[in-house]
Amino acid sequence: GNHGAPFRRGRLRAKAETENMRRRAQDDITKTHKFASEKFATELLAVRDSLEAALSNENQTAESLHAGVELTLRQLTAAFEKASLAEINPLGEKFDPHKHQAISQIDAPDATTEANTVLNVLQKGYALHGRVIRPALVVVSRAKT
Repeated sequence: GNHGAPFRRGRLRAKAETENMRRRAQDDITKTHKFASEKFATELLAVRDSLEAALSNENQTAESLHAGVELTLRQLTAAFEKASLAEINPLGEKFDPHKHQAISQIDAPDATTEANTVLNVLQKGYALHGRVIRPALVVVSRAKT
């Protein structure tokens, strides 16, 4: 007999439903990513407009150019915050290999500075939603010998 057929059909249907749910979840993730990218891109358009405006003004003073660049940097900082893009600037902190990349070690400037303290940040790092996308490039103190 063919008694197993309804059971097999049920299993196939359950498999198809699981597959549909998985595909819908994947579509949702894709839409979320696209929306987040679009929001960030829109924020960056304002930053670009400000930079272009600053450069188009031929007869401005160094002071007004400086003020414009400062304002533009604030716009960019706000865009980064909205996108959960956080600065890693570990000056004076203990070296963390997960967030920092040491490019050199130098003697501590004084006796109170512990070994593996970040003495200089050559380039800030960045984390996106808490995940490091670029470690900070740092100089650390070496252990006293």
